[in-house]
Amino acid sequence: MRVLARDPVQWVREAVAGNAKASQAALEQLAADSSGFVRAAVALNGQTPSKILEMLAGDEMVDYDSTLQKNRYLVKEAVARNRNVDQETLAHLARDFDEHVRAAAASNPLMRAELMGRLAKDVSWLVRNNIAKNPSTPEDLLVYLSADRIMDVRATVASNPRTPQAALATLASDKSWEIREAVARNINLSEIILEELSCHWSWRVREAVASNPRTTMKILKQLANDPDQSVQKAAKCRIKT
Repeated sequence: MRVLARDPVQWVREAVAGNAKASQAALEQLAADSSGFVRAAVALNGQTPSKILEMLAGDEMVDYDSTLQKNRYLVKEAVARNRNVDQETLAHLARDFDEHVRAAAASNPLMRAELMGRLAKDVSWLVRNNIAKNPSTPEDLLVYLSADRIMDVRATVASNPRTPQAALATLASDKSWEIREAVARNINLSEIILEELSCHWSWRVREAVASNPRTTMKILKQLANDPDQSVQKAAKCRIKT
């Protein structure tokens, strides 16, 4: 693999950089590669040690994202997502001027609660959304984000299995049916809220209730006779299983 790490073809070196069996020596070599895509692959590798990630955290390589119509700092984003990154480096990236780098840091489950608390108030909804999605986010922050002004953030909170029932109950009354649908799909939702949402006017919410593994047989039998065929199908499929 050391030989392939010196291959003149970029995609070969990139493949080595992303290989879980790549040696530390090869990763160190590729971390200094002339191609930013190779360095990004090193930063994404779950076997890359923290000292290499610390070095790559300052990498300013950018690539144009045609969908967002802006440059993305691919290497820094990759470092921020890596679970081997040390807390000091992660905290540094969480303060980056670029919202996508901060959002990548916000998605890291190893982030400390104190830092999550600061990012939960970030000006960028992308950052707040990733805090809402993070499996390690404390319950009090999920409650805080459940009142976010951006619908996507509230929907993400509604989908998080760690979200407290009190917050889910509030979200179940959200003005947006999309939020209620997200609540109805939460695998830890209480039977009481599931029963309430099973009568919602939107068929998508009722279908979500029918698909939820916590929905009782009583509710499923009710939804099996729903006026909407999609709801019927979801309920009958659950009853059969």
